Amino acid sequence: MRISTSIAVTLCASLTAPVFADEVNIYSYRQPELIAPLTEAFTQETGIKVNVAYLEKGMIERVKAEGRRSPADVMLTVDISRLAAIVNEGLTQPITSPTLEANVPELYRDPENHWFGLTTRARIAYVSKSRVAEGELTTYEELASDKWQDRICTRSGTNAYNVALTSAVIYHHGKDGAQAWLEGLKNNLARKPQGNDRAQVKAIWAGECDVAIGNTYYMGQMLEDPEQAEWAESVRIVFPTFESGGTHVNISGVAMAKHAPNRDNALKFMEFLTSANAQEIYATANYEYPIASGTKPSDIVASWGSFTPDNVNLMELAKNRADALRLTEVVDFDG
Repeated sequence: MRISTSIAVTLCASLTAPVFADEVNIYSYRQPELIAPLTEAFTQETGIKVNVAYLEKGMIERVKAEGRRSPADVMLTVDISRLAAIVNEGLTQPITSPTLEANVPELYRDPENHWFGLTTRARIAYVSKSRVAEGELTTYEELASDKWQDRICTRSGTNAYNVALTSAVIYHHGKDGAQAWLEGLKNNLARKPQGNDRAQVKAIWAGECDVAIGNTYYMGQMLEDPEQAEWAESVRIVFPTFESGGTHVNISGVAMAKHAPNRDNALKFMEFLTSANAQEIYATANYEYPIASGTKPSDIVASWGSFTPDNVNLMELAKNRADALRLTEVVDFDG
């Protein structure tokens, strides 16, 4: 667990002291710098103190071990598989809130209202500006075409982001179709899967490949870094679509803990997170897309172009995760 120094004392006190009506306790996989502007704005608006535990891993195990005595009110995480997992483990509770239902589109919330989306990120293609023509790549299906043999780079196929994309392929083409797609994609790799999403863009810059699979927000992060900005400038973003759908997106989201000791404050915090002002603060901090009605991405994110998200509730994709991981191993994608 990693705890921001500025809130360490507050957090420790919250885990041992009696629960007060003017606080809310957050367990978060999101980094401190992404959460601080939101928690500060919430406290300023409501007077409710926010205690945040930043966890690098093990949220499910921790909450299960704490049981009914867990101080957690709200859980913040990224990736649909993590959101689905905390629900499937029985660690959340359904929420009835007209505000949440009005602010969060149906595609981006749990059908049973156990979690609500906050921001999205698209799983897109980074392509070489000099070696890939405009319009040359338009669909995810094309990534398995012989046209791209020895031209694609990606991180491990078992990474959560790639597993989610494969889950979407299963949704559109079934398990047999997804296996064929994975086999074709593997045959087109310029090197064995390795590194993170930014490492793939660096490989394009270095001439090792022409196309890389990655999340949109890494472009913003690279442009912030003096060394990595040169990598980012060598590529442009392409928003592929499925032949029968749109662009695959993943999500950051929020859920209320099953035994939340400060339930009313937790609900206020969740509703605040889906407000237009909080959405834009949150999305801008990590170059993501806000999802509340009437909100807009930051200027730099908007400059990458527009796209139509795939029209599927993400819990449908979460159901395919086990099959997606199995198929990735069957084709020995990382081998």
